Amino acid sequence: MVQVIGIDHVYIAVSDMDASERFYDRALVEALGFRKNAFAIGGDGHIQYYNRHFGFVLRPARVAAKHDPYSPGLHHLCLRVESAADVAAVADHLRSLGIPATESRVYPEYAPDYAATFFEDPDGVRLEVTNYRQERRDRHDRWDEPGR
Repeated sequence: MVQVIGIDHVYIAVSDMDASERFYDRALVEALGFRKNAFAIGGDGHIQYYNRHFGFVLRPARVAAKHDPYSPGLHHLCLRVESAADVAAVADHLRSLGIPATESRVYPEYAPDYAATFFEDPDGVRLEVTNYRQERRDRHDRWDEPGR
């Protein structure tokens, strides 16, 4: 059986490319170390943020409306960093860049070692940064063990 080995890219449609680019330049490039390029498809400008693992692409929306996370479609996007300390550092860095991210804290209702910070983009798309917690490490490292 063929296995999916990762997410290649995620596209989001944004109502204001300039405002979204300014936001994601701070959130992804400055706070999280992504790189950036721009290209066009069918005459529409696109902005891609990428790291070694995947790309995150902005494209112009065809309808201007604030994102509703409880309508069909994307609820939120969660990015993973190595540790709870890294989550705290990202939250602090986002706030220093003027992005109102929540204080990093542990959410035991999700998992005993689940640390996270939350923030929104200009269209209301909810973003989260969490740590690489033990259950996810075990899932990765012990995938082929019998009984998993």
